[in-house]
Amino acid sequence: MDYAALKALQPSEFEDAAAGYRATRDLVSGAKDILEQRIAGRMQADLEGEAASAALKQLRELWQNFHYVQVECGLLTTALTALFSEMEAAKKKLEAAVEDARADKMTVNADGSVSYPAGGEKVDGKVPEGGKVTGSAGGDRGGSPLDPVDPSSLADALDRQAAAQHPNPYFGRAIEYANRIAEAVKEATEADELWAPKLRRLTADDDLTVSAKDWIDVEKDTGGVRKAAKSYLDDIKPPPQHGDPIANAAWWRGLSPEEQDAYLSLHPASVGDLDGLPAEVRDEANRTVLAESRARVTEERTRLLAQEPTKTKVLYDPETGSPVGKVDTVEWTQWNDRKKKLDNAISGMDIIQRRFEQTGTGDLPKAYLLGFDPFANKDGRVIIANGNPDTADHTAVFVPGTKTVLGNIDDEIDKSDRLWRQSNKLAPGESTSTITWFDYDAPLSAKPGDSGHIDPEARHDSYASKAAPTLRHFLDGAEAAHRSATGDTAHTTLIGHSYGSTVIGDTTKYPSDYRVADDIIAVGSPGMQVDRAADLGLNPKHVWAMAGGGDDKWVREGGRLAGLGDNRVIPTDPAFGANLMESDSPSHGGFWAEENDRPSVSLENQAKVIVGRYDDVKLDREAHW
Repeated sequence: MDYAALKALQPSEFEDAAAGYRATRDLVSGAKDILEQRIAGRMQADLEGEAASAALKQLRELWQNFHYVQVECGLLTTALTALFSEMEAAKKKLEAAVEDARADKMTVNADGSVSYPAGGEKVDGKVPEGGKVTGSAGGDRGGSPLDPVDPSSLADALDRQAAAQHPNPYFGRAIEYANRIAEAVKEATEADELWAPKLRRLTADDDLTVSAKDWIDVEKDTGGVRKAAKSYLDDIKPPPQHGDPIANAAWWRGLSPEEQDAYLSLHPASVGDLDGLPAEVRDEANRTVLAESRARVTEERTRLLAQEPTKTKVLYDPETGSPVGKVDTVEWTQWNDRKKKLDNAISGMDIIQRRFEQTGTGDLPKAYLLGFDPFANKDGRVIIANGNPDTADHTAVFVPGTKTVLGNIDDEIDKSDRLWRQSNKLAPGESTSTITWFDYDAPLSAKPGDSGHIDPEARHDSYASKAAPTLRHFLDGAEAAHRSATGDTAHTTLIGHSYGSTVIGDTTKYPSDYRVADDIIAVGSPGMQVDRAADLGLNPKHVWAMAGGGDDKWVREGGRLAGLGDNRVIPTDPAFGANLMESDSPSHGGFWAEENDRPSVSLENQAKVIVGRYDDVKLDREAHW
């Protein structure tokens, strides 16, 4: 780029283009939401069999198309905004230099050189003549022994020396203006050379199928734009380091819409993981993470299946040389472990996608993906909400227990769905959000016949104590986001099933500026690491417990023996002091049963607490304190 090109450049055209792509992004985002929230549910309700499956497949592909366009338009918006910022700065620098030169009675020529007039004291009876100088950018003026870090140091010194010795005082000032012009042109040229290939790369295949390769390319594009936009991002205040949710919420509110777009487009994983940010923002970021993760995992699994090593090797008796048996090879064992990880991730992502598509069926509201990582916490993580918790009147956070992994999260999401449906029926005119929170390593090792009938790993508090600060951080973030959106608080209920109640018990021990919850429900609890309901930080009348039949007794008693309850007191004990709710659950996992759309007593009691209808809760024993 030369002086004439920069002079003629209108940086606002980049800004206008960015606004156009932003509008397109918003348009396809709205179309995507309509597909998910209105059409998918109605289609599944009205169509059956092969027709329904085929239609849903086409709808899913169309949804992916819209999502892909939304993400790519977001990248283009940020790229063009960053380019506008750099070009606008260069253009202003150029205009300031030209204006200063003209005010000093000099002429800026078409090639960017500067002509200066005659001036100064007479030499041999003549006023020193005027002339013309051509500037040079600092980086083009050679190395410097004066300052090896600054290559323009020597050139600047020489310019000053020449100006001091020149008889015409305009000469030195002309060099200064010409150098400023050259610097502006150089900055604009560098920005053009940096961004032109990045923008050319942001193109899609000429087809209607968004493949895994397309999403992998999106991830690469994001990295490229993020690297190119470093100077632009450096001017934006970054998120607080190790910031608490309140600080995160304040940081996000302090950004302009353009700055928010930039962070959302270029750092989706980071934004999606920031407790305290709006649910809408985290959902959009995490859906991008989900799509890109699905592409990477699918590609890796395809490569892995093509490279399966030999499964077994023969063992021989060292003395006789006779074969004595077979064992799995180390290579195959490692290969199979990785395959299980990938299968778990894909299964979990399929479950999440199905929940998106179930919006509108059974009156389910939009799902918000508040956290996602297919390989975090050993078995993956997912936090997914029914309805927007930022604006809900009532919010319930459900913490699942043992043997939960991303690949079988559908059972836990289904429990949260049932809690939402029943709570919504009990509170017409009010909004409810139920959240499945799975962001910890749940105890997994279960062996039939183990003493106490409780998983061996679940006999220890280590998993719960490790999970507790993460849950506390999330709860504070949900509260901060709700206050940012409404200026008020929501009625919040924490529900822990099995070992999930142990996690909640440890969570209440962490101090915070916010309350942990308004109500706590312990379902089939093996212990909460406290021996009284009041030790949870709530009035015991807002602490609720529920027991089931069959194997639920063994889980509760196993927890007592393992010491998950302080002094071997568990929430269903009279000594604990909680409300003991009626339950018709026949087993440890039956507390959310429905039959012909009619809720069980166990499910209905939980829903009544969620919406604050305490007087309607059926009790076996009232709390005492």
